[in-house]
Amino acid sequence: MPSSVLNVSVDCADPYELCRFWSEVTGKPIPEEDQPGNDEVGFQLNDDTALLFLRVPEPKTVKNRLHLCLQPDIPRDEEISRILGLGATLVNDLRNPDSTGWAVLADPEGNEFCVLRSAAERAATS
Repeated sequence: MPSSVLNVSVDCADPYELCRFWSEVTGKPIPEEDQPGNDEVGFQLNDDTALLFLRVPEPKTVKNRLHLCLQPDIPRDEEISRILGLGATLVNDLRNPDSTGWAVLADPEGNEFCVLRSAAERAATS
């Protein structure tokens, strides 16, 4: 029988604050038992998979070898603006004049992630 992904773990300096950022990005609540100062904080992405933030002593030093790709419910450019307002930074803008492409952002601790087009935007150009 194959394995399933139980959680995606992110090493970080401040698990609660980074979890709070990603909770706002995804709209998923942080469980009440997870509090500032905890070494491990996370939330369920869906019934089977969690996003988990783990305190580590060393800082991030290089580009991520694994990253999340987000497909928003709202138009891509609106979602990029919303997430930038939450504290992300723009790393690489790969959006094209024909509305295809994506943007690479970084969370407050520098972990890269992509914001893709919404399903409606993808359907409109396929």
